[in-house]
Amino acid sequence: MNVATLLKAKGDRVIRVSPETPVVVAIDRMKHNAIGALVVSANGRELQGLLSERDILQGLSKHGSKLLDLRVCDVMSQPAATCSPEDSLKHVMRQMTSKRIHHIPVLDPHCLRGIISIGDVVKYFLEEMELEVNVLCDLLAASGPDSSRFASTLARTLSSFGD
Repeated sequence: MNVATLLKAKGDRVIRVSPETPVVVAIDRMKHNAIGALVVSANGRELQGLLSERDILQGLSKHGSKLLDLRVCDVMSQPAATCSPEDSLKHVMRQMTSKRIHHIPVLDPHCLRGIISIGDVVKYFLEEMELEVNVLCDLLAASGPDSSRFASTLARTLSSFGD
């Protein structure tokens, strides 16, 4: 699966702020929308940076309570790591892991198309794994009584990981 397919499934809604937005307003927007990052863009098409929960924590550590008086451009990550709609989810997952980030804006080629989170990627891979397990269990169950018991045990064991 590629990023474009994931965006079609989850939607391409992007919550944005301008670089001049006060940090306190950005924090409220993140809380109100229950999200961990905001795309920073003055015009809604061109990416200027990303403001994540980590950026806010680092800003708080560096500036203390004065963080709330700063603008987003003072604490945002820039340049932000990005991906394209054609990138595979495995590529994006590797990028998130190697850069230790949780959100990646999607650009095509320089125009903002969406944002994906580590949660979006993990959800996709969990759904794929569940599908593969179910197919394997069905194949085993069709192979005979001993295989059927094994398939049943395997399915119960693997389903416990989702709890």
